[in-house]
Amino acid sequence: MRVLSLSTLYPSAAAPNFGRFVELSLDAADATDEVEIVRISPNGLPPWPLSRLMRTYKARARLPVADEWRGHRVLRPHFALIPGSAPARNAAALAKAVLPLAQNLHAQQPFDLVDAQFFWPDGPAAMQLAEALGLPFSIKARGADIHYWTTIAGCREQIVDAAQRATGLLAVSEAIRADIAGFGVDTGKIRLHRTGIDRSLFGLPTDPHEMLRARLQVPTYEALLACVGALIPRKGQAFAIRAMAQLPEARLALIGEGEDRPMLEKLARELSVADRVHLLGSLPHGEIAHYLQAADLAVLPSASEGLANAWIEALACGTPLIITDAGGAREVVKSDAAGRIVARDADAIAAAVHELLSAPPRREAVAATVADYSWQANGAALVAHWRHLIKAAA
Repeated sequence: MRVLSLSTLYPSAAAPNFGRFVELSLDAADATDEVEIVRISPNGLPPWPLSRLMRTYKARARLPVADEWRGHRVLRPHFALIPGSAPARNAAALAKAVLPLAQNLHAQQPFDLVDAQFFWPDGPAAMQLAEALGLPFSIKARGADIHYWTTIAGCREQIVDAAQRATGLLAVSEAIRADIAGFGVDTGKIRLHRTGIDRSLFGLPTDPHEMLRARLQVPTYEALLACVGALIPRKGQAFAIRAMAQLPEARLALIGEGEDRPMLEKLARELSVADRVHLLGSLPHGEIAHYLQAADLAVLPSASEGLANAWIEALACGTPLIITDAGGAREVVKSDAAGRIVARDADAIAAAVHELLSAPPRREAVAATVADYSWQANGAALVAHWRHLIKAAA
């Protein structure tokens, strides 16, 4: 098989952790030796001089249109966007930028399928590419790509149209599968495709707990709560910070970067917990694993999710979750060992922290709840899905 895989979230020199889970999934599919994947990660940039002046885009503007990234060639054609304005235009702009490249590559060696790793803006763009090339196409739904973007006029219509016309679809959880079915899509063409996990990084700690804490300069007598996710309203780190006012013997490590950072720093100061709330920014995955292994609990009060990689990574490290009833939460927290599902408020979070700290589950029992997650299984399932669609379209 030869597959054109489209993903606007993909790591680069400008953002090495951005969409790392997409990279790992495609790497695992590559490792089966059953498919050749052409990776295209369109680079959305505002017009000059905004592309050079805005901090968000300055580093991205310097990326080459083709590079070698961790052993794989990645094509990064530019498409035009206006930050915060007319997002419904982005899918068409993306498709317009990619189509000449895709046609040229297809003429040199034909593709069998077009794959979109996200529903927006990748999905509708993949649909346009597939129709131009006369190919079947697949779209994966992960969470915010349908939960948020279907609330935006102009985007929702394109997402629903692409879902209905896709040859096949993937969903990261049963909850997301049901959401897609709500678009009028036959559930028979929606496959469950759970995330994987890098077990070379995320696993039960081999060093004593005291040593893990000493490396992070966290006293062993304090509870350590880890919260991994972009600092954006949907992730809800503010609720975790408010809970800290009721947890005087705990520290909170916020791992991630985003627009909410100034607000979260201000909130921590106002609640007099700033000395126990640490905003660590974006960290390499190896360092994230160290924090999760040292933590007593992982907290993520999201308003919406698909099936968060951060959930699975924490559990693999033996760290129970305190999460909200979002997306596939009930598909992950199926036992007390995995943690608690709570209301999205500070009181509920604090109560769950007290409960779990008073009777913590064995870390081995926690890790066992995600024993069947792996990138190898993820990659094999992705290849099987693609092959099924190609055969069905033949």
